[in-house]
Amino acid sequence: MASVALRDMSGAQVGTLDLQDSVFAVEMNMPVVHQVVVAQQANRRQGTQSALTRSEVSGGGKKPWKQKGTGRARQGSTRSPQWRHGGVVFAPKPRSYRLAVNKKVRRLAMKCVLSDKLASGGIVAMQAISTNEAKTREIVAMLKALECGRKALIVMPEVNEGVWRAARNIPGVKTTMASTLSVLDILSADVLVATGDALRAIEEVYVG
Repeated sequence: MASVALRDMSGAQVGTLDLQDSVFAVEMNMPVVHQVVVAQQANRRQGTQSALTRSEVSGGGKKPWKQKGTGRARQGSTRSPQWRHGGVVFAPKPRSYRLAVNKKVRRLAMKCVLSDKLASGGIVAMQAISTNEAKTREIVAMLKALECGRKALIVMPEVNEGVWRAARNIPGVKTTMASTLSVLDILSADVLVATGDALRAIEEVYVG
């Protein structure tokens, strides 16, 4: 069974936490992780880009000049793409970039990145994370004591307004809940700072 040191906010070890091998000791499967990451990145795209085609721009109802005899190139409409204020060729339109991923694939990818993060020492288990009056300096001091690097992902078992408010102004630090943890968030962080309750909540979802 995998285990990780349990620390307090000063960085001191106060115990150990055993973790399920079925979640935190899974062999890496890069194709599965890649598939899930690509899908998550695609699903974050808004897909609201839009431009007008030649049939949608205003003007151009009349032929600019006669077909022959002017010495100029023949033109049929001022809405053509080569004209100023003309339409766009193959104009982008609003669309959905959403990619579907099977539930089993998503679960396996999450286990893979959690296992890899633990094996590389990128998971710090906390006895508890709390702040007095949502003070940012307390979270800064905690991350400095834990030597978390430039990017840290704080994982809480449930919504904690104080911790979220204290950490939101720190560059490179993101706060999330165990229920909304994603593969992309884990890969983007240098260190995963999670409370023991949050790690137990993750196990309840992905064990088996």
